[in-house]
Amino acid sequence: MKKLLFVGALPLALGACADATTPLPIVVSQQAVASSTISSPVRYADPLSGFANRKVTGPRDWRSVNEEQSEAN
Repeated sequence: MKKLLFVGALPLALGACADATTPLPIVVSQQAVASSTISSPVRYADPLSGFANRKVTGPRDWRSVNEEQSEAN
């Protein structure tokens, strides 16, 4: 168990002692392009606006229910 802990902690210790990482490239030009985009304002939309309450009518034969709801009718 101690060997496993040592093997897991060794990369962390070596990573902490390593040289500083290379800096990321400057992305100011990319940020300027992203911030100048035009967007429309977002309006509130009620999530329950199209809800229709349907009461349970009881068990029915599934074949007749499918035929009533098919596009052929």
